[in-house]
Order: sequence, then structure tokens, then C-alpha cells
Amino acid sequence: MWEAVAFAALGLGIAYAATHFLPERFPSRVLVLATGPIAALVGGLITRTVLGAGHAAVTLPVSALVAAALLSLLLRPADDRRFLRHSVAGRA
Repeated sequence: MWEAVAFAALGLGIAYAATHFLPERFPSRVLVLATGPIAALVGGLITRTVLGAGHAAVTLPVSALVAAALLSLLLRPADDRRFLRHSVAGRA
């Protein structure tokens, strides 16, 4: 039981840090703050199911990695002009 709470708290912390340091790159703060704990909880519970109980030293970092990986899917590209592609049709 305590592991599930730890997974969710860890995911919430990662999501909060992501919205704090990169607020302009995420579509919605609410979406990020909901995705982080759920992703960490799912990642941690899957890892706990595979490894079994008593491996908190492994399941907590794996849950953090799953949360970070899923939150990275929500990132928008940086608004940097050198990465923008120009249309081939516009070069005529």
C-alpha cells in the first residue's frame, strides 16, 4: 500500500517539476499533473508485479523513469527558429 502512495507522490513531484521548469512546452498543466502520478503508479505496479514485493530500491526509480518518459510525450517542440522546417512549395 505504501508503495502505491510513494509511486503517485513521486510522479506528482516529477510532473510538478516539469511544469515548473518548462511551463510553455506543455499543452495543459492539469493534463501534466494528472499524467505524472498515473504513469508512475502504472510503471511502479508493473515493475512490482514482475519483480515481486520487497524490491523498492528498483521499483521507485523505474516508476520515475516511466513517469518521465510518458511526460516527455506531452512536450511541444521548442519555439526555436533554427529547427523550423521551411516548406518546399514556399521556395518557388
